[in-house]
Amino acid sequence: MGTTTVSRVINGGARVSPKTLVRVRRVIEQLGYMPNQAARVLKGDRTKTIGLIIPSIADPFFSSCAEAAQAVARANDSLLIVTASHNDPHTEIENINILVSHRVDGLILAPANSHSQAMRDLLNRLSVPVVAIDRPVANSSIASVVTDNFRGARSATQHLIDHGYKRIVCLTGESTLFTIQERIRGYRAAVEAAGLPYSLNTAIKDYKSAEYAIESMLAGANPPDALFTLKNSTTTYTFEVLQKKNVQVPKTVALLGFDDFELASAVRPSISVVQQPVEEIGRVAAELLFDQLLGRHNTGLPTRSKRTPHVLLETHLIKRNSCGCTPMIS
Repeated sequence: MGTTTVSRVINGGARVSPKTLVRVRRVIEQLGYMPNQAARVLKGDRTKTIGLIIPSIADPFFSSCAEAAQAVARANDSLLIVTASHNDPHTEIENINILVSHRVDGLILAPANSHSQAMRDLLNRLSVPVVAIDRPVANSSIASVVTDNFRGARSATQHLIDHGYKRIVCLTGESTLFTIQERIRGYRAAVEAAGLPYSLNTAIKDYKSAEYAIESMLAGANPPDALFTLKNSTTTYTFEVLQKKNVQVPKTVALLGFDDFELASAVRPSISVVQQPVEEIGRVAAELLFDQLLGRHNTGLPTRSKRTPHVLLETHLIKRNSCGCTPMIS
């Protein structure tokens, strides 16, 4: 049996008879043979590695995205390498350069700054496919998978308005991020359409800042009757402050947060949230990457174009107790 036949079996079995395929694979298994990936790379083959750059591995949102992307990578016989940028553009560029130096086959990243010219120029120079998640790369042809943050925030704010709340305050941090800006825009559109005051606090970065902001608002002449928090950590800080101050939720102040999290349904009162399809974001992004990498087409994604695919996923409002709803118990 020739080396060409063995090589064909190792590389998928094309043009090899079923009988020979079985024989060669049995011998490979008995010998415990493993292909030398380093040698393949030197010959110009794929490294079978994919880079993923996210703000934080500890953030449940991005760790769930990573899990979904990893499942797709494994299905394509590839390894996912995850790095964290901490939303720092300089760290992000360093991570890109490191992953490229290790010859990853493609990149998935959540841009620290969607409008960064330096990052956009670097990505455009790469010879590997790139897909952005959660936030697009502005003014570029780079594929992206994001959720409709504007519509999700507007619908959530409208839900609070429909409950009869008149003084709805929006709390957040990291207001330079694309996702937060879109959510602020959605909140503003809803309150202004209803003729209600627009009130935004972007200083929430930890428990202390949330405590100061909420204490100041509650002690003011026109305290809020509802709070709309734009990320899960802000929602958590806000809820903890309200509990500590013995503020009745939703009787005194209603609460609705953007992004679901593990304890949102378990605490009392349970917290109403705008839920994003987190696993779908990671899965679709990885599928788009491999579509580009392997030249596949027609994946059935309804929002894909013949040019650069930009997938926009819908959010869902999960109505629990903190907004004033009484959820049905199944």
